[in-house]
Amino acid sequence: MPRRWRPGALIHLSAALHAAAAAGVVLRPDSWPWAAGALVANHGLLTAAGLLPRCGLLGTNWTRLPDAAAARGELALTIDDGPDPEITPRVLDLLDAHGARATFFAIGRQVRHHPALAREIVARGHAVENHSEHHLKTFSLRGPRWLAREIATAQETIAQTCGRKPCFFRAPAGLRNPFLEPVLAQLDLQLASWTRRAYDTRNSDAEFVVRRLSDSLAAGDILLLHDGNAARTTSGRAVILDALPRLLERCAGAGLTPVTLAAALA
Repeated sequence: MPRRWRPGALIHLSAALHAAAAAGVVLRPDSWPWAAGALVANHGLLTAAGLLPRCGLLGTNWTRLPDAAAARGELALTIDDGPDPEITPRVLDLLDAHGARATFFAIGRQVRHHPALAREIVARGHAVENHSEHHLKTFSLRGPRWLAREIATAQETIAQTCGRKPCFFRAPAGLRNPFLEPVLAQLDLQLASWTRRAYDTRNSDAEFVVRRLSDSLAAGDILLLHDGNAARTTSGRAVILDALPRLLERCAGAGLTPVTLAAALA
């Protein structure tokens, strides 16, 4: 049973504003400039909300784990844009060495190209979730039919490859529009963003990445790293490979347990 679409506060406000503007023009035709101005401002606000990845005004959006998971001392490591045949296996080894679990937001096309690696992620105790089929920069500019096709294709690819249907979705770069939430509801997917990210697709300083992610580290945090499209250090290594061990040590030092997003629902 797909989860019910629950419009965000801004969607409710937008619907009410459109109705009020239409009624106002019917009753007072000379008020149309005010009505048009209000609708333009409204659509500007909707656009701005979609450009803020952690915003919840367009619909439910996980920026932290549920309270029960935080009470258990859990946090989530989320790793985007893979699987990458060069980097992901080494990330898995680092996670194993620290007894940590992570959520991999995978691109459907990458899963199709590297199915054995996607299955290995799951076999080693981690989760593979939906990060769209192609990870296009124009994702947030697309309409509902295209979004439904793009996300459903990745959903099918991951489910058939990994033997488990994703429960969570993360938009490319976190950018979205008001059409996304109804599509996710129909596919029974929960939008998840993050508590903190370190921009590790363009920042190659591992110490900065660790510091950014571990600043005010607390139970319930959702942290974002990348195994795909990762920035490279001066030695040519993906920055996640230098940053992840230090980050995991800080998690352990703070008494925090990295779990998958799905496990946090338990």
